[in-house]
Amino acid sequence: MNNELLAVLEYLEQERGIDREVLVQAIESALMSASKKSIHPANDLDVKVDPRSGDIKAWAKLEVVDAIPTCDQIVFERAKEKNPEVQLGDVISWEVTPKNFGRIAAQTAKQAISQLLRRAEKEAIRDEFEPHLGEILNGQVRSIEGNNIIVEIGKTEGVISARDRIQGEQYMAGNRINAVLVKVDISNPGPPLVLSRSHSDFVKRLFEQEVSEIHDNVVEIKGIAREAGGRTKIAVTSNDDRVDPIGACVGMRGMRVKAITQELGGERMDIIRWDEDIAKYAISSLQPAEPKRVEVNEERKSINVYVTPEESRKAFGKKAQNVRLASKLLGWGLNIITEEIKLETNSFDDQIEKTIEHLSETLQIDFSVAEKLVNNGFVSPAGIKGAELDDLTEIEGIELEDAEIIMNAVSDLDE
Repeated sequence: MNNELLAVLEYLEQERGIDREVLVQAIESALMSASKKSIHPANDLDVKVDPRSGDIKAWAKLEVVDAIPTCDQIVFERAKEKNPEVQLGDVISWEVTPKNFGRIAAQTAKQAISQLLRRAEKEAIRDEFEPHLGEILNGQVRSIEGNNIIVEIGKTEGVISARDRIQGEQYMAGNRINAVLVKVDISNPGPPLVLSRSHSDFVKRLFEQEVSEIHDNVVEIKGIAREAGGRTKIAVTSNDDRVDPIGACVGMRGMRVKAITQELGGERMDIIRWDEDIAKYAISSLQPAEPKRVEVNEERKSINVYVTPEESRKAFGKKAQNVRLASKLLGWGLNIITEEIKLETNSFDDQIEKTIEHLSETLQIDFSVAEKLVNNGFVSPAGIKGAELDDLTEIEGIELEDAEIIMNAVSDLDE
């Protein structure tokens, strides 16, 4: 077993980069647990491994007695043979190393050693990769397991789950792949590196790589709202009046942003100018729509955006994606109001209430349900029609049953 241990120590130290002292401590702990049943019944047992020779010795703490000893005792005469100065009542270390640990003890020790070494190896991985959280890593696809992509990154493995993939992307074993590191999970029995291509930080890091002005802090990213594989809105500002933040991100002939969209599989990219004036920021966030005017309610953190019927479709976007992303980017509720729904009164609260009443009566739904819809940007049947069932159930307070009733009501309007 000595030669086998030495081989394991040598391999793991050189090939895996695990410190030999850490390995020896793990082995000693494992052997201690395994040996208590097979070496000696004493409660206080110590096992030591020589890190250079691989020699293993076991020591028991025994009390010197003058009677028939128990498992934790040794008779005085026998103890005196090795230590003439020993006295009755002394507690001495007594070597109890057998010539052979035995098959069962050895197998148990190997299993425990294997577990502890895996943990030590994962801790080394954690120490190596945690400083790189939020950074883009490049690896090679090792395999596809279900909906998960297993990626080799050096001597370590990472996983991209289904929710962290960009919808529609296909990979095969051997393909190179970029992804942002979002977590190092050594408690997970699978790959310890959790990677993502759908996270908003992936887009942020790509812009930092492609746009030197962002890397140099001349241009600053103020916010990102993303639906991976579909569309991303990114708000930027310049810390230098001489530098146009949007132009810097787009690049000459659009080369910079094209490189990013190609990496993202053609994902649409809306680059807008950030503004500390929330009204101006809201107008920019709804591009390509051109609102006529906006009304801001600071207390509710909501904004009424008035558009013409022609601009209404652009403001909502396909399946209400444009208004949904704009709302996420702002962190405010956006209410898109077309001129047909615009009310004669100038009172903001009256306008909101009339809009809710109109939607409630049109769809024959409860006022409270209509209020939730309006507060989340669904102010007309046309806007709801472009949404998915999941878009409605994501609204707090709207259950699946409510969402189905609303969608059925919108469909009935077309019949």
